[in-house]
Amino acid sequence: PNHTEIYNYSIIKHKPKALHEWAMTLKTRYPNKQIAVVCELKKGPLIYALAKYDHITLFTINPSTVAKYRKAFTPSGAKDDPSDALIQVEILTLHMDKLSVIEPESAAMRSLSQLVEYRRSLVQDSVDLSNKITATLKNYYPQALEWFKEKDTIIFCDFIQKWPSLEKVKKARKETLLNFFNAHNSRYTDVNNKRIDSIKNAMVLTEDKGVIEPNQLLVEVLITQFKVLLQGIEQLDIAIKFAYKAQQDKKIFDSLPGAGPRLAPRLLVAFGSNRDRYKDASELQKYAGIA
Repeated sequence: PNHTEIYNYSIIKHKPKALHEWAMTLKTRYPNKQIAVVCELKKGPLIYALAKYDHITLFTINPSTVAKYRKAFTPSGAKDDPSDALIQVEILTLHMDKLSVIEPESAAMRSLSQLVEYRRSLVQDSVDLSNKITATLKNYYPQALEWFKEKDTIIFCDFIQKWPSLEKVKKARKETLLNFFNAHNSRYTDVNNKRIDSIKNAMVLTEDKGVIEPNQLLVEVLITQFKVLLQGIEQLDIAIKFAYKAQQDKKIFDSLPGAGPRLAPRLLVAFGSNRDRYKDASELQKYAGIA
């Protein structure tokens, strides 16, 4: 309540309309005032929703700081949302000068940041999926892993989709296989001939349908997902390329040793457009997790 030191607890629904109504209520209750809001997040839906209000200043607090504060003053270590909210308010009140303000980046930088983050997530998903596919193929069709050293390729996905078992690929004519390889820009004659010879001379690992059929079905499901993921990563690469190209500091990060088309945008996002974000190199090292 106004002009008191009594805390007012309330639960806000995780909906845009509810957040907007709450933010505007604060503006009405405290006209011409800047309102400090503290949270344990630096990004995410809540931050994106509140960052647009000029009358709100967002502070971020490390979750480990809240945990240590709780442990120091609550011997049982019991955790609940109202208590943690009170702890964050106390830290904000007593140590506001030591907390970091969340400075909204430009729309272009926010877009690049999310694109880079999403790509990284999809790449990890593709690695996990590739491992599942590899493990499943080893159960009944290990030869396919020898024919394609790189699994994260469209040619590998299309090959498995077209010939999901050794029995099926051995029935394919040499001309059909060559046309397939050429259509996927695999035009090295020696490589293709070795593949075809290996296909024709390959021996089945097992003829047990109780092993082959369920594993083949699983591979067909996984390979479809894998192909979609790879295509999605390609789309993100294109979007990142254009978003990064529009950044003024592109030349700086392109000039850094080892900063290629994948790493340079990630470095730019880490630094952001606010050059006062890190006071020294040690702060950047802590952010990167190497200090």
